[in-house]
Order: sequence, then C-alpha cells, then structure tokens
Amino acid sequence: MERHFETFLQVFFLVQFLMSYGSASTTNSSHIDQFSLLSLKSHITSDPYNKLSNNWTSKTSVCSWIGVSCNPQNRVIELNISNMELGGTIPPEIGNLSFLISLDLSENSFQGPIPPSIFTMPSLETLFLRNNSLSSGLPVDMCKHGLHRLKMLRMSYNNLYGVIPKSLDQCSQLEYISLLTNNFSGHVPPEIGNLTGLQVLYLGNNSLIGNIPKELGHLNNLERLHLGWNKLNGTVPKEIGNMTSLLELLLWENNLSGNIPKETGHLFNLESLWMGGNELTGPLPREIGNTSLFVLNLMTNTLTGSIPKEIGHLSNLQGLHLGNNHLSGPVPKEIGNITALQSLYLWSNGLSGDIPKEIGRLYNLEILDIGSNYMNGSLPREIGNCSLHTLYLWHNYISGNIPGELFTSKIEAIQIFINLLDGSIPVDIGRSRNLNQLNLAENYLSGVLPSTIGNLTNLKTILLHSNKLNGTIPPSICNFTYLEFFHLSNNTFEGRVPQCLGNFSKFLQVLHLKENRLHGLIPSPFMEGCALNSLSLNSNQFEGTLPRSLANCRQLQVLDVEKNKIKDVFPFWTETLLELRALVLRSNRFNGTILLPSKANFSFPKLQVFDIAQNSFTGSLPVRYLNNFKAMINVTENMTDKDWFRKFDESMKFVFKGLEQPLVRILTTFTTIDMSENNFSGSIPEIIGKLDSLRYLNFSHNVLTGHIPSSLGNMSFLESLDLSTNQLHGEIPRQLTSLTFLAKLNLSMNNLVGQIPQSHQFSTFDNDSYIGNQWLCGFPLTKKCEEGQNPLSLPPQEDDDNEFGFFDGFTWQVVALGYGCGFVFGVTAGYFMLRYRRPKWLVGFFAGLLCL
Repeated sequence: MERHFETFLQVFFLVQFLMSYGSASTTNSSHIDQFSLLSLKSHITSDPYNKLSNNWTSKTSVCSWIGVSCNPQNRVIELNISNMELGGTIPPEIGNLSFLISLDLSENSFQGPIPPSIFTMPSLETLFLRNNSLSSGLPVDMCKHGLHRLKMLRMSYNNLYGVIPKSLDQCSQLEYISLLTNNFSGHVPPEIGNLTGLQVLYLGNNSLIGNIPKELGHLNNLERLHLGWNKLNGTVPKEIGNMTSLLELLLWENNLSGNIPKETGHLFNLESLWMGGNELTGPLPREIGNTSLFVLNLMTNTLTGSIPKEIGHLSNLQGLHLGNNHLSGPVPKEIGNITALQSLYLWSNGLSGDIPKEIGRLYNLEILDIGSNYMNGSLPREIGNCSLHTLYLWHNYISGNIPGELFTSKIEAIQIFINLLDGSIPVDIGRSRNLNQLNLAENYLSGVLPSTIGNLTNLKTILLHSNKLNGTIPPSICNFTYLEFFHLSNNTFEGRVPQCLGNFSKFLQVLHLKENRLHGLIPSPFMEGCALNSLSLNSNQFEGTLPRSLANCRQLQVLDVEKNKIKDVFPFWTETLLELRALVLRSNRFNGTILLPSKANFSFPKLQVFDIAQNSFTGSLPVRYLNNFKAMINVTENMTDKDWFRKFDESMKFVFKGLEQPLVRILTTFTTIDMSENNFSGSIPEIIGKLDSLRYLNFSHNVLTGHIPSSLGNMSFLESLDLSTNQLHGEIPRQLTSLTFLAKLNLSMNNLVGQIPQSHQFSTFDNDSYIGNQWLCGFPLTKKCEEGQNPLSLPPQEDDDNEFGFFDGFTWQVVALGYGCGFVFGVTAGYFMLRYRRPKWLVGFFAGLLCL
C-alpha cells in the first residue's frame, strides 16, 4: 500500500514538474515572438495612423496586438498588418516567428531587402509582401531550407530583381505564385513545371527573356498564367494545349513569333486569351471557336488570312480585339451570332466588303472599331439596333448617306472621317444628346449644317472639314457648353460667324474655319482665361481689325489669318503670347511700321513661323524681333513636342523655295521668316545672322538697300534665301558659299556687282538666281568677268533716291526701245520698269535685248 502511494507521489510530482517546465517554455517562446515583433516595430519609420505605436507595447499580451493572431499556446501564427501605410524595413528577427503560418505586409511602403530568415520559416503557408518598395533578389536556394508548407507567394509590385530561382519547385505545396511588376530577369525556370498543384502563375511585367518552357504544359491544374509585358521570344509551345484547367492566358506584349497553335482549341474552359503586342503570324486558328472565351485579344501582331466563321461559336464572347494585324477578306456575317459581344476592334487590317447588317443583332455592342481598312458599301441602318457609344469607321471606302438610325441617345463618339460619304447630315443628329465627339471630315457631305446640332450640348469635338457643306453656320451652335475643337475648314460656308464663338474660349482649344466664304468681323471678345491653342481663318473674307482680346489666349500657338481683308496695324500685343509658334498675317491690308518699342520682356520666345508677306508694312525691318526670335537660334530637336502641329488636324500653306506648299507636320526645327511684298526700306541688319537655325528667309519685293550682310553665312541650316526685287548693291558675300543646305537662291532684280562666288551650293544655281543684276559676271551668267575686274572698276552706283523718279527712268530710253524693237515691246518694258520701281537698271536690262 505504501509502495503504491509512493509511486503516486512520484507521478504527481513529475506531472507538476513537466507542467511547470512547459509553462516556462511557452512563456519564453512568447517572449521570443514579442521580441521579434517589437524589433519589427522599431524598424518602422512611418506609422501615420499610430496603429502600432499605440497598440504594440510590452505591457500587453502579444496576442492582443492589432494584426496578430495566436494559437492556444499563445504562439503567433498570423501577422497581418497590410494596408496600414507603414514605412520602414523588415528586420531579420521576423524569421524567429517559428510558428507563423501567414505573413501579410502587403500594401505598405516597406523598402530595402527581404531578410533571408523569412525563407527558412518552417510553418509558413502564406507570404504576402505585394505592393511595397522592397528591393533585393530571391535566394537561389529559397525553398531548400524552409517554406516546405508554402502555398501562396505574393511579391508583386516591388523592385525585386535577379533571376527567378530554379529551387522554387522544391516548395512543392505551392498553389499561387505572383511576382508581377518587378525587375526580374533571366528565363522562366522550366522546373516550375514540377509544381503540379499550381493554380496561379503571374510573372508578367518583368524583363524575362527566352522561350516559354514547354514544361509548363504539365501544369494541368493551372487556371491563370500571366507572362505578359516581358521580353520572351520564340513560339508559343503547343504543349500549352495540355493545361485543360486554364481559364486565363496572358502573353501580351512580348516578342513571340510563329503561329498561334491550334492546340489552344483544346482549352475548352479558357475564358480570357491575350496574345496582343507580339510578332505572331499565320491565320487565326478556327479551333479557337471550341473555347469558352469571354475576351480574345490578338491586337498588334502580323496575323494573316480571314476571320474564321467559327468565331461565331463563341457565344460568351464579350471582347473581340483583332486590330492592327494583316487580316483580309470580309467581316463574317456569323459575327452577328455573338450576342454577348460588347467591344469589336478590327482597326488597321486589310478587311474589305460591306459591313454585315447582321451586326444589328449585337444588341449589347458598345464599341465598334473597323477604322483603317478597305470596307466599302453603305452604312447599314441596322447598326442603330446596337447599344453603341463608340463608332470608329475612319479611313475606309464607305459611301452613301449617313442613316439617321445611327444617331441614338447612347452614342458618344462617331468617327467616320476619310471615307466617301455623301448626302447631307441628317437632322436626326439632334437626338444624340450624349454625343461628345463628331468627326465626319474628308468626305463628300453636302447641304447645310442642321440647326438641330445645337441640341448636342455635351459636344466637345466637331470636325467636319474638307467636305462640301454650305450655307451659314447655324446660330444654334451657341448652345454648345464644353466645345474644345471646332473645325469646319475647306467647305463653302458663307455669311457671318456667330459671335458667341468668342464666348467658348474658356474651353475652346481649336477654331479652324479656313478656306470658306465667311465674311464680317472675327468673333470676339475672347475672354480672360481663354484656352485657345490654334486659330485658323485663312482664305476667307473677314474684315475689320484683329481682335485685341486674343491677347487673353495665353496658350495660343497658331494665329493664321492669311488671305482675308483685315485692315489693321501690326498687332504688337501678339509678342506677349509666350506659346505662339506661328504668326501668319500674309495677304491682308496690314500697314504701318513695326518699329514701336517693346512692352514685353521676351518677344515671341517660341515663334517658328513669322509670315507677314503681301501687306503694306513700311519702314525698316523690325530689328528688335529679328534679334529675339529665340526659337530660330541654336535649335535642337525637342522630342517631347517635335510634331506639335499634328494634333490640330490641319495643314498650313507656306511659300518657300518659290512654291506654295501645304504642311500637315511642323516640327520644332521648321523655321521661316517671310516679309516679302511689302514696302520695307533701309538695309538688312547684320544681326540677322544670329538666327542660325532659320530654314527659309524671304525679304523679296521690298525697297531694301545696302549690301547683303556677310553674317547670312552663319545661318548654317538655311535652305531657301530670296532677296530678289530690291535695291541691294555691292558684291555677293563669299560667306554665303558656306550655306551647304541652301537649295534655293534668288538674288535677281537688284544692283549687285562683281563676280558670282564659285563653290559648294553656288555651283548648282542657274541664271534665274541672278537675272536683272547688270554688273554681275561669271558662271552661270554668260557674261564673263574681265581679268582683274573688281567693284571699283565698275560704273559708280547712282543715288538710290533717284531710282524712283518717273522721268529719270521712263523717258527717252523707253521711247528708243519702242522704236527699236516695236511699240508693244517698248510699252511692255515700260510696264516692268514701273511695276518693279527700278527704271534705271531695268532700262539697262531691256536695252540688252534690243533687236539686232
């Protein structure tokens, strides 16, 4: 009995000892967990909401801390402090949380490396570090010393780099891997194909290279594969057809080539296929119709052949994106069977034939883009049955009338420019009150602009240029509230422009009405805060003055009023428009001098085009402008806005190299000054040579005197120089021979003397460049220079003031010419002498043509 009692006491004390030891051991382990978490807290440098600083304290149990979960033994098994806007680094002590099953630090601003201790944690099943600023590589042996229970690995949206470890396959329980949007390089490890339980693999938006390993075909449980936005090349492996559980396949934006494997037709569960932005070739496999696709995106490849009619089997398809390929043939009528379709992108292919009326069965279709193809025929009225908010049919051969059914209450954007449409714009347009983009430019539309267009109060863009529209611009446009682009150029509109257009200047960026028959005053006033970027009223019959309120348009880049009847002095206020790049006043009735002192600190700092030709300006050339055209001095090509003019969807005509030429592209390096056909007098200032990036210069048909400045030789990019029909004298400066880009030179009808320089470009110019300079000699003229001839041996130049005396130049010499060569010839000679206001030297020129 005593022996049993003794045994009982021994067992009792042993249990008490073990319980006491276990409690002490648990307490010590809890202290380790607490120490690890407090170490993490000490490395946090930003806690804007004080979520940890006020809660994680040694005075309370670690299991009560925010984001911490424990097991019954008070060991930390879950740490979730995601989305708290925390910043700092992750300390290595985090790896001492040996019971941790789930670690989630995502959606914060942690930076620095991932401590290697994390990759040795034996119990970890979930590791979420996504959307931080972590930067380090992954250990090559990351799954050899721990993480054997890991199921979910999410490290996307960081700055991680290096190669993806081959040892990843030793984390054999992995079901989810996301390394999206990092800086990983190297190849996709074929060993990933051993992770047969993997369901999600996201490696997109890195810098991975090489082929897609065929071993991925072993992943028959994989549901989502994202390898897009990398640098992968080679072909799409046919083994991809073995991944029969696949729902989503994203290979977008790589360098993949070859055909789309027909084995993709084995992916019966596939819902989303993205292979756009590659170099894939060949036909679209008809087997694609066997899938369960919701989205098919193959845009921007070089696919050929026709769209297979089996595409109509994809009854669940909501997005069909085949734009920017080399597909040809018709749009199959079977496409009308895809009644779930919401977006259809077929732009920039070689498709032809009619738009099938079966598209009218696509009641859910919201976006239809067949732009830049070879589609013909007329627009089917059935298209109005769709739920379209966007219709792009630009650059095709579509003809006939615009059906009124097109203008539904849902439509927001219509772009059918560059087609063969004719007839009038339907009055039904007034129904489309949500329309904000209307582009019917470059067609053959005629008739008037219907007044119902005023119902479109949300309209931001209206481009109707290059048609045959006529009549007046309806006053109902004054109902527009948010108008930004208004482009009616190249039509036959007439009458006055509604003055309310000036009131739109808070939003209006482009106002182009050129090449119509409009008259009256230019709309005004333009309000303070005017947003106008481009005003083109070229080739109309506007009169009055140029509105000074345009000075409120601080963003104005183009001001073109060429070929009107504007009578005004030079608009000095334009020099305060710091963004102005093109000022075109050509062919109006501007007059007076350009010599007023400047009120601006910087005059025309960005001006590239200064065209005031064919007006009645007088006085000296505007030296202060020529001295300050910064955009014509030391210009280098600005890549950010080098083609700044294209956005205005307009052309501008310039006279250079003797021809009028339209330009639709004006680069930052295009610079021109044209002050021809005015009454400017005095000399050409020497400072003109500062404009070393000027391309085209025209001072012709003025009354300029003095020498040609040698500083013109500094204008190394000059392509065209026209100083003809002035009263310039002296020699042609030899410095001009250094202008190696000079393609057009006109110095004719002046008083130049001496030998024509003979080198570089000057050897390419013909007689026309020098005609009417009696005392010039040498090639290409037939008149040879006498040996030793110099300007001092030539007849002295007469006083310039006498050149304009009528009787000095038009008396007995003209009469003699009349008798010598006939009355008609004499009168003709007299006409030219008066026309060019150079009687004396012209007399010499015509005298050389006397009949023998």
